[in-house]
Amino acid sequence: MTQAAGTGVVVLVGSREDAHVREVARRLGAEGVDSAIVDTLAFPDETRISLTEELDGILVDGRAVGRPAAVYLRGLHSHPLAFMVDAEEAMTEDWRTTLTAFREKAALLLGLIGRWERLGVPMYNPPSADWVLHKPAQLAALRAAGLPVPRTLWTNDAEAVRRFAASGRVAYKPILGGAATRELLPEDLTEERLATLGAAPVTFQELLPGEDLRVYVLDGEVIAALRIVTAALDFRQNEERMEQVVLPAEVARQCVKACEVLGLRWTGLDLKRGMDGELKFLELNGSPMFLGFDAGAGTDVAGHLTRTLVRHARRASSPQ
Repeated sequence: MTQAAGTGVVVLVGSREDAHVREVARRLGAEGVDSAIVDTLAFPDETRISLTEELDGILVDGRAVGRPAAVYLRGLHSHPLAFMVDAEEAMTEDWRTTLTAFREKAALLLGLIGRWERLGVPMYNPPSADWVLHKPAQLAALRAAGLPVPRTLWTNDAEAVRRFAASGRVAYKPILGGAATRELLPEDLTEERLATLGAAPVTFQELLPGEDLRVYVLDGEVIAALRIVTAALDFRQNEERMEQVVLPAEVARQCVKACEVLGLRWTGLDLKRGMDGELKFLELNGSPMFLGFDAGAGTDVAGHLTRTLVRHARRASSPQ
């Protein structure tokens, strides 16, 4: 196998059932760009992956992809709780064997995308950025870089929660996700309620009552910004409408800087305005959804992402 294998091909890592993967593949095809889907939801049941000892020794479903022009990493589906994964029956039957199988799946997939990063393939996003996608690390890194983030506590310590709550209104939510953000109320500070911290730690954060913004940054450029109008504390599934906005120059600069700090080539940033009127960073997503925002606000994030991948493909295919 030669290192040229896969030249000009854009690899999409995710599920063929994922609307974002399908749409990017469709748009690449319309531009005449060859794409290869590594269907991680169907792996290892159906998708076949072989890696040799050579760095570019990579075959997917019998096709040598070696060093592709670019990689769009949508999702690995490497945990029983991952989006789109249905492992309930397998976990009920034999949880230990199922977890072991998922661990092995993750090890190979992380090794695969790690090879591409080692080869210098442009990746959206690279695995080396994974550690800062965990919010306790992410927000601390942004804060250290001088970017505005909300006052936050991640803890399983009941007394720490009480001290934190004494300074003003507080919201709480899971550390990784999976449940809506709620306001911390007096009844949440009882011994009985706080005892649930013994099962899992929780994020506690100053309550930000202002507007919600979603901003997309791609290769150091703000490509879309929109306001999500909602009466709910958590806009997810509570959107009343979305509208495109022009960011103040300083906020746009901060968004680009946030990506640089975290090593992200592309992201969807969630910002929310605090009681002091300042927009603060809540999260940078490693693989943001965008089709719903494009449809709701008239943005063209899908187009921007696809055109970027097309440029990588044509550059890789052109004679040197």
